[in-house]
Amino acid sequence: MLATKQIMSKTDLKFYNNHPYHPGGGMIKRLLWHYVNGFVFKTSLFPVYGIKAALLRLFGAKVGANVQIKPNVNIKYPWLLTIGDEVWIGEQVWIDNLVMVTIGANVCLSQGATILTGSHNYKKTSFNLITGSVIFEDGVWIGAKAVVNQGITVGSHTVLTTGSIATKNLEPHSIYQGNPAVKIRDRVIG
Repeated sequence: MLATKQIMSKTDLKFYNNHPYHPGGGMIKRLLWHYVNGFVFKTSLFPVYGIKAALLRLFGAKVGANVQIKPNVNIKYPWLLTIGDEVWIGEQVWIDNLVMVTIGANVCLSQGATILTGSHNYKKTSFNLITGSVIFEDGVWIGAKAVVNQGITVGSHTVLTTGSIATKNLEPHSIYQGNPAVKIRDRVIG
C-alpha cells in the first residue's frame, strides 16, 4: 500500500517556493553582475587576471593576491565568494554559489569543475530549494570535470580526481576518486 501511494505522488512545480532564500546584493547589483559575468568572465575576450580580480572585489568578493581566473568561468554571485592567495581557476569552471563558497590559498580548480551550493528536496512535491556552503581548505586540487556538491568541506591539501563527484566531506591530505568519491589513498607531498 505504501509503495502505491509513493508511486502516485508527483512533483508539482507550481508549488515551488524558494522562500526564505535570497541571494543578496540587490536587484540592480545582480543585474549588473549578470552582464559583467557574461561579457568578462564567461568569454575568452578578457584574459587579464588582474581585471577579473578587481571586478570581483568591486562586486563584493574577497580576493587574495595572484588569483588566476581563466576564460569561460561562470560565477553566480561574487558577494558570496572568498578566494585566498595564489589560486588558479581553470577554463569553464562553474561556481554556482547561491550561498558562500570559500576557497583557501593555493587551491586549483581545474577545467570544467563544477561547484554546487544548491539542490532540491526530491522528497517534497514542491521540490524545495536546499543550499549549503562549500569550503575548500588550503592546497586543495579539484580535478577537471569534477563536481563538489552543496554543504561539502574539502580538507586541506586533498585531491578530488578528474570526473569525480564529492557527496560528503573530504578528509585532509587525501586523494578521492569516483562517483560518489571515495578515499583511495593519502596524499603525500614531497
